[in-house]
Amino acid sequence: MRSIWNGAISFGLVSIPIKLVNATENHAVSFRQIHTEDGGRIRYRKVCELEEREVPTAEIGKGYEDADGSIIPITDQDLATLPIPTAKTIEIVAFVPADRIDPLQMGAAYYLAASGTPAAKPYTLLREALKRSQKVAIAKFALRGRERLGMLRVVDDVIAMHGLLWPDEIRAPEGVAPDADVTVREAELDLADALMDTLGEVDINTLHDDYREAVEELVAAKVDGVTPAERAPAGDGGGKVIDLLAALENSVREARTARGEDQDPEAVAEVTPLARKSSRATPKQVGGKKSTSTAAKKKAAPAAKKASAKSTARKTTTAKQTGSAKSGAAKKTASKKTAAKKTTGTGTGRRRASA
Repeated sequence: MRSIWNGAISFGLVSIPIKLVNATENHAVSFRQIHTEDGGRIRYRKVCELEEREVPTAEIGKGYEDADGSIIPITDQDLATLPIPTAKTIEIVAFVPADRIDPLQMGAAYYLAASGTPAAKPYTLLREALKRSQKVAIAKFALRGRERLGMLRVVDDVIAMHGLLWPDEIRAPEGVAPDADVTVREAELDLADALMDTLGEVDINTLHDDYREAVEELVAAKVDGVTPAERAPAGDGGGKVIDLLAALENSVREARTARGEDQDPEAVAEVTPLARKSSRATPKQVGGKKSTSTAAKKKAAPAAKKASAKSTARKTTTAKQTGSAKSGAAKKTASKKTAAKKTTGTGTGRRRASA
């Protein structure tokens, strides 16, 4: 890797020659501005406002703009005379625990490579001292015309340096937190914990830039003259969460499904949210009117009574008819028996008279 800065680490009276190498690289897809009518490139030219002509790089210098808008020329010779001890040196000023560094301060990352064989021994000494102390080194250095703050730590067998913002460059988070007085219930925290446990850990090396891949596929399709493949539209992330508990429960289920885990009903705490007064209807009224269900029941009651009365009347009529039929049958049977007796008595009398 090509070095971008050569200097030395100042570790007390020990000087360690090093080379500064970029530890990161930008893989973002960049675009050029073009003229939409003919596809021509749009370029920015450096033009002098006074002469209204393009100026070559050799004629371009530095200037400081004052509060009133006037420009004060600053030459490279002016800057070279400034007494900056860190112009070619990474000066270690302290060693502190790593958790003392606010991640908000961390910026660009660099690798520090030992420059030459004589630098190997002091380089290794500093690396091992950082490992054993479990601390990081705070240093000052100058790069690209300004003095900067840095943090040295060990990555594998290499000393890495992170550029840090100066403390006065970190804004206070005033007015950022919600103004509303919000209370979080234990049930909601339990579901949030369950969601965190379900999502678990991830191998950060498996993460990749989906948007960059989609842009590259789009460009490749246009180069080949084919229609780009359609992709599912992104979900609406701005939806209003109405029921936080339900959203957490659904999130836990989706996370388990995505991880291929079985849906164990006991694994997720089912929490039934308390009924809200605004959505609960009173038995008597809903919005100032009688409840529809109650009114329906009251209307249905007389009809049910009428139906029951009709049914009872039908049963009574049927019973009367049945009883009347039975009575008539009994009378007919009795009449037949009486007639039979009379016939029998007459016949007997006749036989006696004849004798």
